[in-house]
Amino acid sequence: MADTNWVKFEIPSDTRNVAFARTAVALFASQLDWTLDELEDIKVAVSEAVSNSVIHGYQLGEGIVRLEASYQDHKLTIVVEDYGQGIADIEQAQETGYTTIPEERMGLGFTFMHEYMDEVLVFSQVQKGTKVTMIKEVPRRPEG
Repeated sequence: MADTNWVKFEIPSDTRNVAFARTAVALFASQLDWTLDELEDIKVAVSEAVSNSVIHGYQLGEGIVRLEASYQDHKLTIVVEDYGQGIADIEQAQETGYTTIPEERMGLGFTFMHEYMDEVLVFSQVQKGTKVTMIKEVPRRPEG
């Protein structure tokens, strides 16, 4: 039988909730055999995805950010979804340094997600929202 578990929750689109989301997902993920550095990587990726929803998806306005985290055996999947303005050009949005708010942001959110997760999938529709799915597998470690 496969080792599986999941959690789903929603938070208001508010910068104060980014730290909660990253900690909640990391706590859930800690059920698997991650190092502290790997858990920190997961936290950063979740922070960036949730921040993107709050800052870019809802433009710091009201909305709901939906999070799901699940694992099966040694594979963690995290989904961050908003129902905000969406992304017109997903490829451009994922370019290092690209931002729609250059006076305030460095444009590294997607770069960090890709750096710290094994796979990042982005689906978005303008005026309907964005769904970011991030996958990370626990590395095989030598026994002993």
